Amino acid sequence: MSTEPVMTAKPRVAAGLLEGRHRVVAAAIVVLAVILPLIPPFNSQDYQRWLVGAALMAAMATAFDFTAGYINIVNFGFAAFVGLGAYTSGLLAVELGLSPWIGIFVGAGVAGFVGLLTGMLTLRLRGIYAAVMAWFVGLAVMGLVRNVPEITRGSLGLNVPLLLDTSDNLPYYYVILAMLLVTLAVLTLVIRSHIGLAFRAIGQNVQAARASGINPTRYLVINFTLATAFAGWLGGFYAHYYGILTPDMMLTTHTVEVLAVAYIGGRGSLWGPAIVAFPLSIGVEALRTQFANLPGFHLVLYGLLLITVMIYWPGGVAGLLRSIEARLVRGGPDRAGGARQA
Repeated sequence: MSTEPVMTAKPRVAAGLLEGRHRVVAAAIVVLAVILPLIPPFNSQDYQRWLVGAALMAAMATAFDFTAGYINIVNFGFAAFVGLGAYTSGLLAVELGLSPWIGIFVGAGVAGFVGLLTGMLTLRLRGIYAAVMAWFVGLAVMGLVRNVPEITRGSLGLNVPLLLDTSDNLPYYYVILAMLLVTLAVLTLVIRSHIGLAFRAIGQNVQAARASGINPTRYLVINFTLATAFAGWLGGFYAHYYGILTPDMMLTTHTVEVLAVAYIGGRGSLWGPAIVAFPLSIGVEALRTQFANLPGFHLVLYGLLLITVMIYWPGGVAGLLRSIEARLVRGGPDRAGGARQA
């Protein structure tokens, strides 16, 4: 009797078990994220404020990885798109009295529209040229905000209303945690669709993708527009959580922080940056508190971690976990087979 059906069934069973295991782990991580601010010492206001910043960083790193990890273009103007969404929502609230809950979505639309225009103009370029053009657009947006003080108040800062009528950090944490989960879920669904397959093909080899009938420019623009829209949405939360906006939030150094988290977490995974952002952001905040007299120390730490990851684990934490899982999966059948033979 032929054993071919049995042999082909084994990989399917293994894949099903792995997928089920991944869902259980993902559910456990979400539950942990939900109850974490209720566990000492994270139930204090200081730690909860750090958790809010960590969840915001996780969401931004996820959106950043959607572009850098899948179409292989680094958006060095990412922080400017976050700021664009923040200023749009903030100005609508201040000048027109629009609810911040609506303004953050308008900010997402404006940032996505500017991202669409940027993509149409620059993403015909490749590699460093596209990255530099995105950076120039970001500098232009920051310069516009800085040099129109009669509207944005420039370096003096724009005071905007808060998202919630409370000074407690816990409700804000659950809001940004929900936004993180939405960002991760939507972008994951896109990656798992035929659009995501096109992204992967373009990121690996543009010429081969074009030869197979894929229009690279079209999919690059789709990717860039989605990523910048989520950046603007998260910027709206930033505006109405911190309550004050300055052009400095658009500095390239903030993009570099997001880039470091995305690369340390693992390019092209989405979930890697989202998970790594929590311990990394909280650890950095703790060190900044201890070494308050050393401004910029956190950037040195990010740099050292990034260098270490690039040398020893080029796939980041996500790649490291995948390799460990692959070894366990390969080793499992061998040990089982050995036991049967014995």
